[in-house]
Amino acid sequence: MPSTGYLSSIKPAIAELILGFDCTADELAAKSRELTLMLLQHSEFPFSRRQFNPGHITCTAVVLDPARERVLLMFHHRLLRWLLPGGHCEADDPSISGVAAREAIEETGVQLHTMRPATLVGIDVHGIPPKKKEPYHLHHDLIFAFTAMSDAVIVTPEAREVVWSRFDDLQKYEVAPSIVRSVRRAMPW
Repeated sequence: MPSTGYLSSIKPAIAELILGFDCTADELAAKSRELTLMLLQHSEFPFSRRQFNPGHITCTAVVLDPARERVLLMFHHRLLRWLLPGGHCEADDPSISGVAAREAIEETGVQLHTMRPATLVGIDVHGIPPKKKEPYHLHHDLIFAFTAMSDAVIVTPEAREVVWSRFDDLQKYEVAPSIVRSVRRAMPW
């Protein structure tokens, strides 16, 4: 089983980032933080998409538009629901937040500000339904906030539709409460 490159060598730094995440008044994020820290501590390959028990780390991007008033949503091709862009760690990812940035770019074509550092705004452990040769497993999702350079986005095979949503419109897209809380933490107000 691969170690997933550079990320495995910085497990302590990633654990420190997660420990520093303030999940005050968010009980689900607090539980997700503890589960993710346990995964990092007890798993040899926490970044490998082939580790199904107890799951693996994934990363998601809360991408705000240039005015920082709207968030980027995509309609996921397999799960058939509105989500934030995100996905699995790869061996050549330069950082843990870089996973989320790469996925956002691949899935939506969005251009991200590189001068603004990504901020950890959420942690969400959730189940993934079985498919093909993959059993049901958990994604220990680290959610990072970014700002887009423009409103320009594209539709891709992974994202059938892509939209910019105002915070108050997230319920229209039936976005999960954990995602709504992460978006709220990313907003400048």
